[in-house]
Amino acid sequence: MNPQSQEFVELPRKRCCGRGTQLVLLGLVTVVLWAGLLTLLLLWHWDTLQNLKQLEETTARNVSQVSKDSERHQSDQMAQKSQAAQILQTVEELRAEQKRMKSQDSELSWNLDGLHEYLSNLKSQSLNERRRASDSLERLQEEVAKLWIELRVSNGSLCNTCPEKWVNFQQKCYYFGEGIKRWLHAQYACSDIEGRLVSIHSPEEQDFLTKHANRRGSWIGLHDVDAEGEFIWMDGSAVDYSNWHPGEPNNHGQGEDCVMMQGSGQWNDAFCRSELGAWVCERLATCGPPATSASAGPPGGPPAHPLHVPPAP
Repeated sequence: MNPQSQEFVELPRKRCCGRGTQLVLLGLVTVVLWAGLLTLLLLWHWDTLQNLKQLEETTARNVSQVSKDSERHQSDQMAQKSQAAQILQTVEELRAEQKRMKSQDSELSWNLDGLHEYLSNLKSQSLNERRRASDSLERLQEEVAKLWIELRVSNGSLCNTCPEKWVNFQQKCYYFGEGIKRWLHAQYACSDIEGRLVSIHSPEEQDFLTKHANRRGSWIGLHDVDAEGEFIWMDGSAVDYSNWHPGEPNNHGQGEDCVMMQGSGQWNDAFCRSELGAWVCERLATCGPPATSASAGPPGGPPAHPLHVPPAP
């Protein structure tokens, strides 16, 4: 065999040897790869275990915190429920107290209204009693003055003295005022000159007034202001003489409570707020000295004129 043939024969051996090396290297590489892969798997598994452990710990802590929060929340809820119950109870108590106070306020208001009504009635009663007492005193003083005049006349005195611009008739003085006035204002005008609206008690007195009074009508002291249909004079005396115009009094229009004397002398009821151009006042005359010294009356002057008593407020 020649050298070339030998070389030819030996060449496959070298290839065989190289192939084994490659296989070994491949095996080693494979082993290394599997080892690396296994290592990676182990590391991943260990890291996963660590993560799972941390996750478990975190979860446990979270669960514990959540449990604590839940317990605290439940405790807060219970406290809030308790507080809400207390608030509700307080509200109910306040409502009950408010209801009681309203009831008490209503009762107090009712009592106060009753007290006001009682005081008003008491005041009205007191004023009426004072007015009646004043009227009674005034009538008593007038009766005393009339008795005094009669006594002086019986002793020879002349009781016919009147102030200036007053006209005497039967121991009385009359003032015939003129000017537009309502009945109440005419009454005030008479009071200002120490008189009052005239009272008429006889046909003779009526004839005298008819002759001297304003022909267009004058206010006189008759009225039924206190009770409809119950006429009374300003001096409190009853109506013992009347001179009504036919068909009067008729209270026409529901409110004719004051009386006027027409130019003819006849009476007519009229609205107290009506305006007339005249009115008639009266007062008692005063007495002069007796005609002779032998017939002198008792010493001293006459008592205070009853018309000087101020009206009750």
